[in-house]
Amino acid sequence: MTEQRAQSTTVPDFGSKDIQLPAVMARNEKRVRFSFWKKMLKVGGRIPFAEEAASAYFCAIDRRTPTRVRATLLAALAYFVLPTDVVPDFIAAVGFTDDATVLLTALGIVQTHIKPKHAEQARRALGIPESDNEED
Repeated sequence: MTEQRAQSTTVPDFGSKDIQLPAVMARNEKRVRFSFWKKMLKVGGRIPFAEEAASAYFCAIDRRTPTRVRATLLAALAYFVLPTDVVPDFIAAVGFTDDATVLLTALGIVQTHIKPKHAEQARRALGIPESDNEED
C-alpha cells in the first residue's frame, strides 16, 4: 500500500509559471525588510535609481501586490542588499551597474504594478519633495 501511494504521488511541474517557492520568497522578504533601508542610508545619494528602488520596496511589501510580482521584486531587492554580488559595490563608477540592471529589469517586467502610492511612499521616505506640476 505504501508503495502504491508513493507511485501515485504527483511530481510538481517545475517548468510551470504557477509554481511559487514560498521559502525563497520568505527569505528574500526577511532579508529585504531587514537590510533595504540600511543599504539605502549608505548608498542612496550615490545611486541614480534610489527612487525606483524605494518604489519597488513599497510595492513588494504591499500585500495587495500579486504574489508573482512581489516575488520578482523581492528577488531583485534581495540582490541589491546582498553585501557580495557580481560587481562589488565599492568599485567606483561601475559598482552598482549590476544592481541597477537587475532591479530595472525586474521593474520593467512588473511596471504596471508599481502604483502612484508606492512612488509617493518612496519619495516621502527618501525626503524628495512633491513635484509641483503648476507652472509659475
